[in-house]
Amino acid sequence: MEFSGLIELNQRVEREAQFLQGLLGEIRKVMVGQDGLVERVLIGLLADGHVLLEGVPGLAKTLLVKTLAESLHSRFSRIQFTPDLLPADLIGTQVYDPRTTEFTVHQGPIFANMVLADEVNRAPAKVQSALLESMQERQVTLGDATYPLEKLFFVMATQNPIEQEGTYPLPEAQVDRFMLKVLVDYPARAEERQIVDLVTGGEMPEINPVVTPEDILRAREIVRTIHVDDKVKEYVLDLVLATRAPDSNGLSHLRPMIAYGASPRASIYLVTAARAHAFLRGRGYVTPEDVKQLAPDVLRHRVIPTYEAEAESMTTTDIVQQILDHVEVP
Repeated sequence: MEFSGLIELNQRVEREAQFLQGLLGEIRKVMVGQDGLVERVLIGLLADGHVLLEGVPGLAKTLLVKTLAESLHSRFSRIQFTPDLLPADLIGTQVYDPRTTEFTVHQGPIFANMVLADEVNRAPAKVQSALLESMQERQVTLGDATYPLEKLFFVMATQNPIEQEGTYPLPEAQVDRFMLKVLVDYPARAEERQIVDLVTGGEMPEINPVVTPEDILRAREIVRTIHVDDKVKEYVLDLVLATRAPDSNGLSHLRPMIAYGASPRASIYLVTAARAHAFLRGRGYVTPEDVKQLAPDVLRHRVIPTYEAEAESMTTTDIVQQILDHVEVP
C-alpha cells in the first residue's frame, strides 16, 4: 500500500473508531478493571468472531456480556447451560398444529444478535454440538428447512475451569469455532475494593444503548480494510506453524509436549483479530505487537497438549509463550 493511501486509511480508522468511546463509557459504569477482558470481547465483536471466557465463578464474566448487550440496540438471549438442557432448548423445534395439520417452527434463543452461552461446559456434548452450525455457518436447520441468523450474530460463552465439579470438556471442533479464548483472573486488591463499594453502595448504574448493529457492521467493514504487511503475515504463519512442527523452528524440546498444533483457522483468526486490535487503537495498519498481544488468546485453545505436558504441569499458554519468545519478530 502506498504511503498516501495508508495515511488516508489511518485517518478514516481513527475517525470511525470514535463511536467505541461511548460504548466503553457504558461498560465502565459497572466494570471495574479487567481492561484486557473488555478489549478482547470488543475485538471479537469487531472481527466477527466468537469469544470464550474461562474463569472461576464470580469474576464478572456474565456481567460484562450482559452490559455489552444492553449497550447495543440489539436482540439479546441468555442461555443457561445445565446438564438437562436439550438441543431443542437452544435452536428451537417444530410444533405440530392439529387444526392445520402442519408443522410450525418455534425458534429458539439462538435467533438473536448477541447470545450468551452461560457456563457452556455444564451441558453434555450433544447440546454443545448444537452450537456448531450456528457459529460457523450462521444458520440453523430445523427439520428439512434452513433458517439464516442475523447479520450481527455474536456468541459469547463462559465456562468454568475443567477441574470444577459438574463440567464437561468442550469438543475440539466446537472450541475451534471460537476466535478467542480469554482467561479471566482475579481483580487486584484496589479494584476489588472499588467493586465492593459499587455493588454495596446502592443501585447499580443504568446502562443506556448507545450503539446500533449498523455501527458494528460498518466498523467490521473498515476492520477488513486495515493494512497487513506481508512480513506480518509471515510472522503469523511462523507462529502457527511452530505449533505443528516445533522441531523445524528450533523448539525441539516442545515436540513431546504438543499432540496437535493449531489449524489454518488460527492463522486466519490471528490476522483478523490483529486488525481489530489495531482498529481499537485508531490505526490503519497492523504491527507485530498486535499479533503478539493476541496470539495467546487465539492459539491456547487450538494447541492440544500431550499427557507428558500435563504430567509436567505445562499448559498450552506456557507452550504458546515459549513459541512467542523464540520466533523472531519482523
